[in-house]
Amino acid sequence: MKITPAPLLTLSNGVEMPRLGLGTWPMNDSEAAETVALALDMGYRLIDTAENYENERGVGEGIRRAGVARGELFVTTKFNRKWHSVEGARQACEASLERLGLDYIDLFLVHWPNPDQGRYVEAFEGLVKLQEAGLVRAIGTSNFKPAHLQQLFDRGLCPQVNQIHLDPWHARSDHIEVHEARGIVTESWSPLGRANAMLADPVILDVARRHGRTPAQVILRWHTQLGYVPIPKSSNPTRLAENLDVFGFELSAEELAAIGALDRPDPEMLDSDVFGH
Repeated sequence: MKITPAPLLTLSNGVEMPRLGLGTWPMNDSEAAETVALALDMGYRLIDTAENYENERGVGEGIRRAGVARGELFVTTKFNRKWHSVEGARQACEASLERLGLDYIDLFLVHWPNPDQGRYVEAFEGLVKLQEAGLVRAIGTSNFKPAHLQQLFDRGLCPQVNQIHLDPWHARSDHIEVHEARGIVTESWSPLGRANAMLADPVILDVARRHGRTPAQVILRWHTQLGYVPIPKSSNPTRLAENLDVFGFELSAEELAAIGALDRPDPEMLDSDVFGH
């Protein structure tokens, strides 16, 4: 089933990025190869992976199977705390390129800040050098809190993207305020929540009924209308198609507000001051 690829948005450095993509955690290499090839054939153009997912080789294989022109793709990967230095970022990039089988990365992210080791600023400085060298087109962070970002700002640095856990139950307004002030694009991981519980939320079900759409499509449209870039994971062909097909309807201002009002505290949410790899 062919679907029109997601529209593009422009990052602060002028690079264009699809407004919705495919997440690949926790796929193994075999599942990633099969799913990425299928997704690209459907119309997906943004693929998200990471060193820590241990599936970059599978993602690269899926890209080769699909045969989509490299210039149409937007490939994101992320590196671990081991590489948090200027030279380490270069080593991480070269290793990811080898595993992916690519000549450049479209978006390269510091996966977690790991403030306990205190080297994420150096890691980001390494990203700047990689961008200057043409090995990556856009650079960013993942799971950085406003305080972590401020350490970058204080040194004249700013990511083009910050990828964070965000969904209607975790609206992250403190992060969004900083992102919008600095021109940082918000990319949403786990955009549909965990274990499908959010898909049964009465507010979301009501909006879905009104539009004749699935709850997942309503949530993803909420993300995209707010300017976020969600990267839902699925290997089910039907779900893959539904997740990409969310740009043909509009949520009203009232519906956006009602969904946004579902935000709630979550003490079990991963804390990037203490969790990371």
